[in-house]
Amino acid sequence: MDDVASNTVNKMVFRLDNRLFSLGILLCLSCMLFACEETKQAKKVNPYTGPIEEINDVKLLYSEAAKLKVKLTTAKQFRYANDDRRYPKPVNIVFYSPTGEEITTIRSDSGRYDKGKDVYVVMGNVVVVNKQKQEKLLTPELNWKPQTKKVYTEKRVTILSQLTGEKLYGIGLDANQDFTQYSIRKPTGVFNMEGGI
Repeated sequence: MDDVASNTVNKMVFRLDNRLFSLGILLCLSCMLFACEETKQAKKVNPYTGPIEEINDVKLLYSEAAKLKVKLTTAKQFRYANDDRRYPKPVNIVFYSPTGEEITTIRSDSGRYDKGKDVYVVMGNVVVVNKQKQEKLLTPELNWKPQTKKVYTEKRVTILSQLTGEKLYGIGLDANQDFTQYSIRKPTGVFNMEGGI
């Protein structure tokens, strides 16, 4: 009887050990699956921030009282979800007089439009030509606010006059949008003066 009882106890212990072993393996696998699931949840997918629209051969026209005031042309435009725009190709802008003639032209390597600030920024080898005053402005960056009709920059500027030969240099500039009036914030350069002191 002792052998039979001993065998029965041993079988019960063996079954209990197998069950505990199986339960232990099951518990370990559950923990690993939970850990894997937790790392999957920890990884967040970043939302798409690239352009939602691409347009080729862009021509934007601004008019007042049914008269053309400004024309912007560029080969490519990217528009983003927040309605900002980027112009990776050269940008050309023409400002017109009330009679419809070209007053000023702007050319740059690229540009962008910030919807939140309502400002156009042209960048890279910016050249502004005022045809009436026969002046040329050179700067690395220029900002234009359509609402205020103002143009400005914080960057260095060079203004060359074909009529007088003057060369003006400075840091920063404020102007009206057709460049018929402007002021250089920190000017230097060669000036022609009438009369003597």
